[in-house]
Amino acid sequence: MRKCSTYHTKLLSNSVWRPLKLGFRSIPSKSQRQSLHCYCSKKAKLEREDEVEPEPEPPVPSVIFKSGTKSGSYKLGDSTFYSLIEDYATSGDFGSLEKVLDQMKRERRVFIEKNFIIMFRAYGKVHLPEKAVDLFHRMGDEFQCRQTVKSLNSVLNVIIQECLFAYALEFYFNVMETKSLNIHPNVLSFNLIIKAMCRLGLVDRAIEVFREMTLKNCNPDKYTYCTLMDGLCKEGRIDEAISLLDEMQIEGCFPNPATFNVLINALCKKGDLARAAKLVDNMLLKGCIPNEKTYNALMHGLCLKGKLDKAVSLLDRMVSNKCMPNDVTYGILINGLVRQGRAVDAAHLLTSMQERGLCGNEYIYSSLISGLFKEGKSEHAMQLWKEMVEKGCRTNTIVYGAFIDGLCREGKPDEAREVLFEMKNKGCMPNSFIYSSLMRGFFLIGNSHKALLVWKEMADNNCNHNEISYSILIDGLCKAGRLTQALMVWKHMLSRGIELDVVAYSSMIHGFCNAHMVEQGLKLFQEMLCQGPKAQPDVITYNIILNALCMQTSISRAIDLLNTMLDQGCDPDIITCNIFLTTLRENVNPPQDGREFLEELVVRLVKRQRTLGASKIVEVMLHKFLLPKASTWALVIQGLCKPKKVQEAIVKCWSRLYN
Repeated sequence: MRKCSTYHTKLLSNSVWRPLKLGFRSIPSKSQRQSLHCYCSKKAKLEREDEVEPEPEPPVPSVIFKSGTKSGSYKLGDSTFYSLIEDYATSGDFGSLEKVLDQMKRERRVFIEKNFIIMFRAYGKVHLPEKAVDLFHRMGDEFQCRQTVKSLNSVLNVIIQECLFAYALEFYFNVMETKSLNIHPNVLSFNLIIKAMCRLGLVDRAIEVFREMTLKNCNPDKYTYCTLMDGLCKEGRIDEAISLLDEMQIEGCFPNPATFNVLINALCKKGDLARAAKLVDNMLLKGCIPNEKTYNALMHGLCLKGKLDKAVSLLDRMVSNKCMPNDVTYGILINGLVRQGRAVDAAHLLTSMQERGLCGNEYIYSSLISGLFKEGKSEHAMQLWKEMVEKGCRTNTIVYGAFIDGLCREGKPDEAREVLFEMKNKGCMPNSFIYSSLMRGFFLIGNSHKALLVWKEMADNNCNHNEISYSILIDGLCKAGRLTQALMVWKHMLSRGIELDVVAYSSMIHGFCNAHMVEQGLKLFQEMLCQGPKAQPDVITYNIILNALCMQTSISRAIDLLNTMLDQGCDPDIITCNIFLTTLRENVNPPQDGREFLEELVVRLVKRQRTLGASKIVEVMLHKFLLPKASTWALVIQGLCKPKKVQEAIVKCWSRLYN
């Protein structure tokens, strides 16, 4: 049988069929191929009887032709090799795949592009884009198979799926510059190239390519427009993206829901909900039905604006329009409620989600657990954690991080450490956020020794110390009165080139002020003013120094610093007000109640058009029963409210004060 197959292979592998010798004048039909097979069998039998010398084994074992991987028995021929290529490519057996290609090449088999496209996709599945590019070049040189735009697009797609956008552009332009290939790009080629350019931030270059399409007799489709709109929106060029929507409709290319969703999502993130709503109306007029992505974008926009109740009501409208919410929908709403300090309402929404047959994912649980701990609802958070574990929900580093951080906030770092051990046993490696939370927890209960052990453990586990962990360490050491060690950490941080942030600076300034080294703290403060945006002083920094100056009865210097604070665009808060109220009552002769001081501060903020900051000080005055003048009250109300809603705002303010 092997000799028969060998002879059959040898006969079919000739560059010329020799049809006249076998009695065929064209490509043989099925019946002729059967006759040819019989002829080969008889010829092989005669050769065995004459004891013909056996030929060497082919590189692909003959056993594969008796039993295939899935397709049953094989018969040797071109279609057999094509089937083998598909099977090996699908199973990822690239070693056997190369053997098949080598044998086909030796036997001068015909290579077809379809098989190479299958191999390109196989390399894409195992994340080997370089292999796909190499095979593309081998197609013509080694296997004598002409590459077309189909092969080009297949390889481009493999590269782009790996997010190697610069590599994709390099490959594309190299192919275009190779005149011997003579490949003409189609719509899909342009779509892929425009996508790569947009992801690299080369939006203007993408627009140029987009305009060149029609010159090359290639009309953009809705995916082209959608990709370019997305790139423009990510660059903040929303108006240009919307103008493309009008252009595509003029050109007779009708948008789909995905096109509208790109624009609606961008407008919602920008906070322009009015234009987003108009686009939804336009969408309905064009016969495009809003899908879950449309509703999710609108809900996200409402959450960013703080309009949580409207976002939740949109959920009911979504369901009534027979568009089922998914875990992303609930995740947006739950996260929005948590950010507004309404974690309990978010927990109720999780229950509603579960009643609809959806299970909360790890991101939803982490947001809820974190929110409940921050709001002091630790028992509820613990119950939610147990519920999540009992339901078999996947626990990852994010969820563990939220739970550990919550326990540390509650002053239970030892329990948090036990959870850390459990986390490691389950194969989840802690990150810098988790270690930083543990350090903060031990510092909170006054155990700086264990906090330093966590710092060491962090280094032992190859977890990099970042600016957050350094800031927590410096803050903890300063609050523990260990200023010398804090200074050592500060110098080590500088030597490593780690960027100092406002937390690190504020912690160090606080340490100096607590050690009665206010001048050293002021030097660091002046240094902050010369740093980048991450290190600019915030209201906490100002309050630390203001309090230190007032404790030293340096009220005039404190007033100068307050003026700097206002000039730098930082609004005072309730702590700032309390610092000055205490000083004016206890360290000024005769004592003052502070009403005139706060009232002047309100007027200065209003004149600088910082009405929101002024309104917060008015609330402090009302809490302290230091009633502002009618003129001062009017200034704030007029700045905050429309004329017809003044009374409504006053009622709301009093309601907040007494409830």
